[in-house]
Amino acid sequence: MSFIRGGLAFCCYVVNTLWWCIPVLLGSLVKLLLPFRAIKRLCSRFLDRCATAWISTNGLIEKLFHPLKLHVDAMPELSVNEWYMVIANHQSWVDILILQRLLNRKIPFLKFFLKQQLIYVPVLGLAWWALDFPFMRRYTTAQLKKNPKLRGKDIEITRKACAKFKYNPVSVMNFVEGTRFQPSKQQRQKSPYRHLLRPRAGGMAFALSAMGEQIQQLLDVTIYYPHRIPTFWDYICGRLPEVYVHVELREITQDLRGDYMNDREFKQHFQETLNQIWHHKDQVLTQLQAKAKGGA
Repeated sequence: MSFIRGGLAFCCYVVNTLWWCIPVLLGSLVKLLLPFRAIKRLCSRFLDRCATAWISTNGLIEKLFHPLKLHVDAMPELSVNEWYMVIANHQSWVDILILQRLLNRKIPFLKFFLKQQLIYVPVLGLAWWALDFPFMRRYTTAQLKKNPKLRGKDIEITRKACAKFKYNPVSVMNFVEGTRFQPSKQQRQKSPYRHLLRPRAGGMAFALSAMGEQIQQLLDVTIYYPHRIPTFWDYICGRLPEVYVHVELREITQDLRGDYMNDREFKQHFQETLNQIWHHKDQVLTQLQAKAKGGA
């Protein structure tokens, strides 16, 4: 029965995605061809509204085929007219769906940092490009040794991507661990956290620097799956009955803006601040775990 439910839900998600990709791609074409700032801003707003409607329809599909109980602590007061940096722990692709459901129409449409290779994903890659998702290109140590000119290129790409977000309110999502949590990765990193990998501060610091004073709020989301870390197939088959979520809103203070690459003192301070946030998040996950067991 769950297999049939998952198949039907998947077909509905595909149809919904293809439906909303049409206006998104048409709007992006207008945005590309007409080099007027006012037109580009209007197109960006139109595209974000299409994406918001796409997520809303996904929510209806979820309610119909695989309803999910979301246990959320008191939500802070949020606005679609503010700029946000959103951070969260990362365990599964389902994290993105949980975040979209939790924050859709409460803050501006979420824009994720994506790996450069994802632009080639059929249909979705074009949609992400049209919606100004920042595509990141990471260079390995071997590549940098072979071609030193590549050093700093990834930072420049980040700055150019985030520069597009200065004119319309936006929510920039960053999984600061850089990869999905797995016990084997945790052991390799010798992570000091019980439930988390070590956070990577660079991408977040560069994004804050590139976006300037517009972004004032840090939205910190902690996600806990009480049964097991789900796959996307688990999710659409209804094998994920409930999720526990904790949300905190913090002000982005002036001491968190600076030259991460060249200012050693600022870099150390930023890393220490993020580590403190991560220690707190680790404690929150322990509390959510206890709450889930108490409610079982």
